[in-house]
Amino acid sequence: MTIPFFQVTAFSQSVFGGNQACVMPMEAWLSDELLLQIARENAVAETAYLKRLDPGVYALRWFTPDLEMDLCGHATLASAHVVLNHLEPHLDRVEFDTQSGRLVVTRSEHGLDMALPNRMPASAELPHALAESLNRTPLEVHLARDFMLVYASQNDVEQFDVDRALFDRANLGTGGVIVTAPGEDCDFVSRFFTPQATILEDPVTGSAHCTLAPYWGARLGMSVMQAQQLSARRGALRCEVKEDHVQVSGQATTYLEGTVHLNQT
Repeated sequence: MTIPFFQVTAFSQSVFGGNQACVMPMEAWLSDELLLQIARENAVAETAYLKRLDPGVYALRWFTPDLEMDLCGHATLASAHVVLNHLEPHLDRVEFDTQSGRLVVTRSEHGLDMALPNRMPASAELPHALAESLNRTPLEVHLARDFMLVYASQNDVEQFDVDRALFDRANLGTGGVIVTAPGEDCDFVSRFFTPQATILEDPVTGSAHCTLAPYWGARLGMSVMQAQQLSARRGALRCEVKEDHVQVSGQATTYLEGTVHLNQT
């Protein structure tokens, strides 16, 4: 069995920045176990699997090396890039049926615009296991799918770290921990960490901005914001809070194209 394979960098114009995703179009779903094995073999933050339903409409699933996710922004952006540049380049819009509903991505002057759910967080208490693992105490704690820790400055986010042994005592399922503060050269900055995950820090996390954008939009009194994720690879995102969703925009570029050969015995 062979499957087309694309490795795409999302939220950066450089193949050495942003966040990597493998995108694999297929005619029918393989077993969940095999999809997870492939994601582990790909060894990047996320593997996206596409199944074409109609012209410009695809079923989309996301797998980390550890589990299937309910939403992944950067792999959605990467999937749209593959559809609109490799599979159906005559289109300017693609729709994805996912666990989080139908997601629409369109070409624009900003690169690719994704319509993602609005996940406005609520104030919360930080679990003891997480609180003990942090190298600095946040000013605020909020929770949607992910815990969001708010700090005073960009330097706090840059210097943030966790004690991995303590951090991994927390089990957040498909959730993670967002660390955020006002930005120096943008409206806000962030980083994203996941306990018990093969990849501790996600380089650029589109889905986290479903929570970051409405929070910072309300705090700053802005609907359109520029954001940066301060991982080693760095990433840039444009966020716009709409009436019923969050629009997250960014660039993507293809790094690798090939074929996966599955020899199952």
